[in-house]
Amino acid sequence: MRFRPPRSAARTTTARAPRGALAETVEAPPEHMRAVLFDGPGDPSALRVDTIPVPSPVMDEVLVRVVAAGVNPIDAKTRAGGGVTPGIASYPVVPGFDLSGVVVASPFEAHPLPPGTPVFGMAAVPRTAGAYAEYAVVPSTSLARKPSSLSHVEAAGVPLAALTAWQLIVETAHAHEGQRILIHAGAGGVGHFAVQFASYFGAHVSATASAANASWLRELGAHVVIDHTTTRFEEVATDVDVVIALLGDESTVTRSLQVLRPGGLLVVVPSSGWPGYAEAAADAGVRATRFKVVPDGVALSTIGRLLDSGAIQVYIEDVFDLEDAADAHRHLETGRTRGKLVLQVSDG
Repeated sequence: MRFRPPRSAARTTTARAPRGALAETVEAPPEHMRAVLFDGPGDPSALRVDTIPVPSPVMDEVLVRVVAAGVNPIDAKTRAGGGVTPGIASYPVVPGFDLSGVVVASPFEAHPLPPGTPVFGMAAVPRTAGAYAEYAVVPSTSLARKPSSLSHVEAAGVPLAALTAWQLIVETAHAHEGQRILIHAGAGGVGHFAVQFASYFGAHVSATASAANASWLRELGAHVVIDHTTTRFEEVATDVDVVIALLGDESTVTRSLQVLRPGGLLVVVPSSGWPGYAEAAADAGVRATRFKVVPDGVALSTIGRLLDSGAIQVYIEDVFDLEDAADAHRHLETGRTRGKLVLQVSDG
């Protein structure tokens, strides 16, 4: 079963533990938990639910009771044999980077994230089991306190996509007033955050998307929305400072080179994108770089404050039960998701 949360539902507000407080008493975790696994590369039907031991944290890791887990393209790519598959040491694997939940165990009593603290962040898949499970161990530096204005379901849709967008727009493109940025796939998980961050920092934002998402993207801050089904973006966008290519195919990348100003920057995000982009960019007289997201609890805290202030928002298109992770992957792989998909793992 999958369900869509009511858009008008009040957001859950959770009291924050004092930053200097000692660990609160919380219920000890069980020995075993439900988790989604896959035993090797395959289609969405490769995902199965089983009972496995609850992981034990070491060093700086925090044990989190997962309430909700975000579903990202890299999850599906890894399940299919791409993504972070080269780092998988053995199967079965629990996928899932994004999570929102409650701290169960911290590295030490006076840790800034004591037991009972609502948190969100990124698991270290495939070095550890992922977020498609009732419990996960997460590096403490990859976590931040959950924004108080968001439910766990909403918060689970934030970390990987928002950090990717933040690091693309703020740390790589250095978005600023008057800068011209073109964002491909602006209505997706990363895209809808990238549009908002670029607009927040004053850039002139163009985005490619379908006509159905045009008015929504304008509400998020896009100045120009180009319907990729009817219009070639190079006929509209010109003299662009930065292109964020969330689609890394050869056609999109080579055509993007045509719209960049001399010395402009092309950022190619998909790891499976066209390998010839660097040489093509050099020939065109522009700069180019690949990109990989870095888990960063400090940046995530900043993003959380922007979410609490209402300056940016996360859009959750649909929510699936943990047992329906395969259906979530099937939906994701249609390529028509607006914003994010989330798995409801447990009660908040």
